[in-house]
Amino acid sequence: MTVFGDFEYVRPDLETFSRRMGELTAGLRTGDIHRSPAETVGEINRIREAWESMAALGRIRHTLNTADPFYDRENDALDRLDPMYEGLRNDYYRALVSSPFRRELEGVLGKQLFRLAELKLATFSPEVLHDLQEENALASSYVKLKASARIDFQGEARNLSQMQPFTQSPRREVRREAVAAVSAFYRANMDSFDTIYDRLVKIRHMIARKLGFENFIPLAYARLGRSDYDQEMVAGYRDQIIRHVVPVATGLRARQAGRLGLESLEFCDEGLEFPAGNPVPGGGPAWIVAAAEAMYSEMSPETGEFFRFMIDRDLMDLETRKDKAGGGYCDYIAGHRAPFIFANFNGTSGDVDVLTHEAGHAFQVYRSRGFDVPEYHFPTLEACEIHSMSMEFFAWPWMERFFGDGLGKYRFSHLAGALLFIPYGAAVDEFQHLVYGNPGASPAERRALWRSVEKKYLPHRRYPDDDFLEGGGFWFRQGHIFQDPFYYVDYTLAQVCALEFWHRSRLDRDRAWSDYIGLCDLGGSLPFTELVKAAGLRNPFEEGAVEAVTGPVAAWLDSVDDGNL
Repeated sequence: MTVFGDFEYVRPDLETFSRRMGELTAGLRTGDIHRSPAETVGEINRIREAWESMAALGRIRHTLNTADPFYDRENDALDRLDPMYEGLRNDYYRALVSSPFRRELEGVLGKQLFRLAELKLATFSPEVLHDLQEENALASSYVKLKASARIDFQGEARNLSQMQPFTQSPRREVRREAVAAVSAFYRANMDSFDTIYDRLVKIRHMIARKLGFENFIPLAYARLGRSDYDQEMVAGYRDQIIRHVVPVATGLRARQAGRLGLESLEFCDEGLEFPAGNPVPGGGPAWIVAAAEAMYSEMSPETGEFFRFMIDRDLMDLETRKDKAGGGYCDYIAGHRAPFIFANFNGTSGDVDVLTHEAGHAFQVYRSRGFDVPEYHFPTLEACEIHSMSMEFFAWPWMERFFGDGLGKYRFSHLAGALLFIPYGAAVDEFQHLVYGNPGASPAERRALWRSVEKKYLPHRRYPDDDFLEGGGFWFRQGHIFQDPFYYVDYTLAQVCALEFWHRSRLDRDRAWSDYIGLCDLGGSLPFTELVKAAGLRNPFEEGAVEAVTGPVAAWLDSVDDGNL
């Protein structure tokens, strides 16, 4: 059995890839092929998967240690190669949508591939190749800048993830000091963060203009494969959040202040849920993985098989360490039919959340890996996040195994946190729409803009004695803004769907789980709104959908005597 450490990495060979792809796409376009159209597409997909497997391996290993000189060079090379790959992939898409075999191929491969291909064709031309390379390099520089953090705190140099437990300390002076120390890192590097983002905004705007778009916003939507909704629908959805979620979230923050015995909540207090401390898992990384293995073996035969696959092949890297990139993610290495889970455990309840979250992604792609069409391994991102966020809630019956007597605290905190997140996610989305709608704004104007949007969606948030955060510096820490523009409202859309799964699972768990498995099995073969419909979920864009989900969640939280947790 081959484990992740033995997966061979070789930098993709552009010349060989280009020659073979050119031969196959030319035949698909002209009809001059020596095999069936579906077989020709299958050969193209095998070549693409070989490339994408190497790209995934190179990037994963770079994030495992951003200071590794070999994979640092490989990441730089992949930043340069990726736009070239994108151009060749678009040549294939162009041949596909104009092929004389299109009708036949739609019957075999499904129409979603053609929707995605037509959107992707609008996102690339040879004229923007060097601009895309610069965009990639700038995003990578942001990752390395955050990974370089060395915060001297309580006698040790710590990275950003290692600071998280201190922001949840029951002692207010420790929380204040920890929040101030993290803020000081971003303040000290403010010019670097501002410069990186300013260059990203301007290069993305220039790419959009060269491609014929008014600005970057519609280009970003096309990049994300959003074929079934637009900016106006997203704005209407954010308005639902303002009307139905923000008031509940504000009330939850007031309850939190009451539990903590505070007259008012400061930002440094937000991380502490309960006066005696937040729920924490009963052991370290190995203990959590063992508990998760038992949980998934009991949850269903499908999840048991999946998680054993992940353990046996060493497809998880969960512990934080020096020079490891921040955050958590799930990637897929197509050549090995293997998901990979990346995380930064830090001793908080977030360790369990990130594992169940990323396991949701990994489980979905594990179920979808049989698709011959690479575009169907994962769906578009807002649908991807349904799998991950819903898995967090489907794991609730097993949370006592992780938290013991802290189960009540965990469930209240987890559900409240899900609701509290939605306004923040909407704020990130509105901020990006405003930024890219006015790409000439100065860094100082962008920071002021963030603070105004923050006050709209998080009216409770206060930053006393921190001019940097009060001046709008919080968004520097949100990597999606730099690396994956407009991929953030996706989390909120998925959270609304996941909360509906939470409610349905309490009424009829077997039916809800069956619909969840069915959703995973569909992979990316349908667009977001059709996947939601297939899973028996409400479309979040429909008026009343957000209110319908918020009601049962608020009622459950109101039924809990959180002052005694």
